[in-house]
Amino acid sequence: MKIFQSSLCLYCHSPIRESAGWANIFFLEEADLLCLACRSRLISIQGNTCVICCKPLQTGDKCPDCEEWLVDPMFGQALDYNVSLYTYNPFMKDVIARFKYRGDYELARIFAAELRKKAPKAHFVIPIPLSDERLNERGFNQAVAIGMMAGMVLENGLVRVHGEKQSKKSRYDRIHTEQVFRIHPKASDFQDKTILILDDIYTTGTTLRHAGALLKEAGAKRIISLTIAR
Repeated sequence: MKIFQSSLCLYCHSPIRESAGWANIFFLEEADLLCLACRSRLISIQGNTCVICCKPLQTGDKCPDCEEWLVDPMFGQALDYNVSLYTYNPFMKDVIARFKYRGDYELARIFAAELRKKAPKAHFVIPIPLSDERLNERGFNQAVAIGMMAGMVLENGLVRVHGEKQSKKSRYDRIHTEQVFRIHPKASDFQDKTILILDDIYTTGTTLRHAGALLKEAGAKRIISLTIAR
């Protein structure tokens, strides 16, 4: 037996008509949260990609940026690989801006199912932290929000040292900035562990590598990152 229910798209607020069987009700399966038009604007990253950063490639297995990172004496081994769900197109840019800067917290639910599906196995999941100033300004940490919406058990493993927003720095300044994190004083023992770092966007990879380098100094064996967009 089928029943019909309607809800509103979390992005454009148009009605969504869903067909649901009794199994969906009793087992509480996740309903679609976007209308078909908005869902079609989410472009999944597929096909041939860089084995390190997940950037789509025409040929080869590593992008030029990651080739450069690999020879960096400080950060060359900081990140084993990254998994990103979607391309950072104009639609995704606006979704993240509304979620991240305008406080539309519910938008994090859009990514929950795919995050659970694509998340590599790890001993700990550590969200990229915000500075106290940035956290007070936004009211929440976007990396924590997407992890919680996905039902992940999060480890408070890093503390952010106050500094200028990475998004306001040039690529050169991002790469050559000083370490922006320290290990949380109450962090777990990371010795020989695989750690999954969670963030919203992979841009240059600098933030993730700063975190990864510090965690490897603390004994972590493997560092993987998971981001919504790339």
